[in-house]
Amino acid sequence: MKLFVVAAFALFAVVAAQEKYTTKYDGVDLDEILKSDRLFNNYFKCLMDQGRCTPDGNELKRILPDALKTDCVKCSEKQKNGTQKVINYLIDNRASQWKSLQAKYDPENVYVEKYRGDAKKAGIKL
Repeated sequence: MKLFVVAAFALFAVVAAQEKYTTKYDGVDLDEILKSDRLFNNYFKCLMDQGRCTPDGNELKRILPDALKTDCVKCSEKQKNGTQKVINYLIDNRASQWKSLQAKYDPENVYVEKYRGDAKKAGIKL
């Protein structure tokens, strides 16, 4: 019986771990990327399929559609905070690139409408 309980907890831990995005790239310095036109544009081009992607850029591009659909439920706290930081930066400083990303990843404005209420509460204009 004890073996069954231990096995059940182990299985639960594996399933729970698979339900989260990798934290492998959580150490990426977002401030450095946002301050550098060259770095920022490389990530932007990656997301827009206009340039090469770094491994973390590929991972972001891969999970972005799912994160939008699920309200980032599989994100770590650090990933959620980083997402908010990047969105704020895009809206405040790179409006045309924000609109391009919106057009690619949310062409029917499904997610913008879905998150508009949350954004207003946080003082963000979408």
